[in-house]
Parts: sequence; C-alpha cells; structure tokens
Amino acid sequence: MRKAAFIAVILGTASIVTTGAVLAKGGPGGQGPRMSFEEIDADGNGEVTQAEMDAMKAARFAASDTDGDGVLSLEELTAQGVKSVAERTEKMLAQRDTNGDGVLSPDEMTNSRRAGKMLERFDTDGNGSISKEEFEEASNRMRQRGKGQHRPGQKPGTETEQN
Repeated sequence: MRKAAFIAVILGTASIVTTGAVLAKGGPGGQGPRMSFEEIDADGNGEVTQAEMDAMKAARFAASDTDGDGVLSLEELTAQGVKSVAERTEKMLAQRDTNGDGVLSPDEMTNSRRAGKMLERFDTDGNGSISKEEFEEASNRMRQRGKGQHRPGQKPGTETEQN
C-alpha cells in the first residue's frame, strides 16, 4: 500500500508541474486542452468556425484567470494544475480499481493494456534486454511524438494511446 501511495504522489507531483507548463503553452502541441466537437460547436449547427474555436479558447483561459487580470499567474496555473490532476487521478482510480475497494494495489497500478510492454517496445534487437542505445532511441521517439509526430503506422489526427 505504501508503495502504491508513493507512486501516486510522484505521478501527481509530476502531473502538476507538467500541467502548468502545458497550460502556459496553450495545451499539448499548443492546441489547448482536449474538448469535444459539441463543446466547440457553440451554435450547434454541426460545423466549427474559427470564431467558435477562439471563443472556446478565451473561455478556458478566463476560467483559469480567477482574478480577471488577463494573465495567468503561477498561483492560477498551479490551481488549474491541481484541478486537472485531481480529475485525472479520480478517473485513474475509477478505471483501475478492479476490486472496488477505493484504493489501488500495486497489481491494479500496473493493470493496463500497456503494462509489461515497455521492454517489448524498447528492445528493438529482441534480445530480452534494453541497451543504453535502445533506451535513448526510444526516449527520442517519445520526445518526437510529443512534438506532434506519430508512431509508425499511426495516421495523423488520431490520438496517441495515453496511460
């Protein structure tokens, strides 16, 4: 239990820091937080205009700008980050708490489609271990995906699987 709690704290802290940076840039890839088509299509006509996208972006910014001064302070970014982390951790608990006890065991923390696949993905020569070179290559691939590039075979515009 202690190990799972420790991991959750580390993940939460990392998410807070990351969320602040993401909000400052306007979201992943500079595109802002993910939202549904229906949220953006304010007039409900089945088409999204630039004006509707700009309005949604302005509304999200205004919601984070709690003092209304037109800029986001460290405190406002942190508050938004804490809110985002809380929402993500609630979702993670709901998804992974397979026995419904309200807490995550170490087994439930690794209970995902991607668990155990890191070695497979990183071990490009198939020898059952990851060399420093393989690790660095995989890290570079992940960084490139963070810059808008996609996995081999993944079509542009499709979401990358998140854990």
